[in-house]
Amino acid sequence: MGRRRFRVLAGLLTVAVVGCAAPIAPAGSALSLGSTASAVAPASVAAPARTAKISSIRTTDSTKGVITVIGTLSPAPKAGTRIPLHQWIPSARRWQEVAHGYSSGGRVTIKTVQPGSVRTYRIAIGARAPYPAALSPMISFKHYVWRGIFKKGLLATGGQGRPQFTVIPPNEGPRRAEADVLADKGGYVWGDVDSTGCSYVRNWLGNLTDGTARVSLHNQTLAMTSVLMKQETETWLNYQILGVTRLRLQVADVRSGYGPYVAVDSIMLCTN
Repeated sequence: MGRRRFRVLAGLLTVAVVGCAAPIAPAGSALSLGSTASAVAPASVAAPARTAKISSIRTTDSTKGVITVIGTLSPAPKAGTRIPLHQWIPSARRWQEVAHGYSSGGRVTIKTVQPGSVRTYRIAIGARAPYPAALSPMISFKHYVWRGIFKKGLLATGGQGRPQFTVIPPNEGPRRAEADVLADKGGYVWGDVDSTGCSYVRNWLGNLTDGTARVSLHNQTLAMTSVLMKQETETWLNYQILGVTRLRLQVADVRSGYGPYVAVDSIMLCTN
C-alpha cells in the first residue's frame, strides 16, 4: 500500500514538471516565437486627389481684349485659395502665369487682358494637405479682338485716275484704322490688307465728294458686298470675312464733279 501511494505521487509530480516546462504563448506572440504564420498587412489607403478643370473660357470684351475663365475645383479648397491661369508660350516653350483668381467654394473666376491670339491655357492649384498639386486639362482658345485694319500696313494699292490711298500716320491715328481714299472723276482706288486670322470687319464711311460713290469689299479681286453713298453722307459697311486672307477696300466714282473722296475708319475682329 505504501509503495502504491508513492508511485501515484511520483506520477503526479512528473505531470506537474512537464506542464511547467512549456508555457502556452499568447496568440499575438506567435511570430516572436518563430511561428511560420504569415502576417496580415493592413489594406493600403489611396492618397486623396484633387481635380481642376476649365469649365468656360471666352472673350468678354473684344474691344479691350478681356478673357474670362471659369474653373471648377474638386474637392473645394479653402475659400480665397490663389488659383493661377497659365498660358503656353510657344516661342519660349514654357508655361507662363498671365493672371490669377481666388477660389469661392469649388469655383474660381479669372480675368486677363490679352491681345488677339490663339493660345493654350490651363489652371493650377498648389499642394494643400492632404491633397497634392493639380493641373487642369489644357484648352486651346481663339481670342478675337478688334484692331485697326491698317495695323499691319497695306499690302498693295492701286486704281485709276490718280488713285490715292493715304493711311493716317500713327502720331495722328494711333489705332491704325483711319485713311483718306480718293481718285479723279470717273476713277477708282483700292487698298489691300492682310486679313488672315480675322472674322469680321466694320467700316465707318464718310463721303466727302460732291456726288455719289460706291464703296465695296473684295476677297482679293472677288467682290463680296458694296454700298452706294450719296453726297456728304455717312454709313457703315460691315461684313463677315472668316477665311478671307487678303481683304480689299475699294472706292469708285459713280457720278460726281470732282471724283470719289471717302474718309474711312475701319476695324477688324482678329486673333492677331
